Amino acid sequence: MTRLETTVFPQHFHKATIGFDRLFNELDRQFANSPNGNGYPPYNIAQINDDEYMISIAVAGFGMDNLDITKDGKILRIEGTAPKGDEHVNYLHKGIGGRNFRREFTLADHVDVVSAGLDLGMLNVHLKREVPEELQPKRIEITDWNGHVQEAIDVETDK
Repeated sequence: MTRLETTVFPQHFHKATIGFDRLFNELDRQFANSPNGNGYPPYNIAQINDDEYMISIAVAGFGMDNLDITKDGKILRIEGTAPKGDEHVNYLHKGIGGRNFRREFTLADHVDVVSAGLDLGMLNVHLKREVPEELQPKRIEITDWNGHVQEAIDVETDK
């Protein structure tokens, strides 16, 4: 079991999300080899339903003009440029992070960004998987040797 499975994605969740295995493996790889080894800024990944996810990143102090989101192929890149203006403030304690950051996520096949919003210091990126119709499962009719479609036989039982 990988570190990410035990900390962020419980084992039952990981096994129940067929098609997102590469996403979880990539997140695990990035979590372990993050250029921001300190985990800044912190983020959550939540499953909304079978095909929708939300990445929420804590970006307190960052405005829309300090954030940039790009999708290049399967790579979702979220970057923040530290807001300017408090260089001359004499902090007695500075616990709110305000430095440049870059987070990258590798998305699974057919996953795209639906929207992104900044609200109360949280950047929320809504993701959705939309498998093209030609790649979705289809029902195959069963025929007899003459090419006729077999019909189900309804049997009434006496109760």
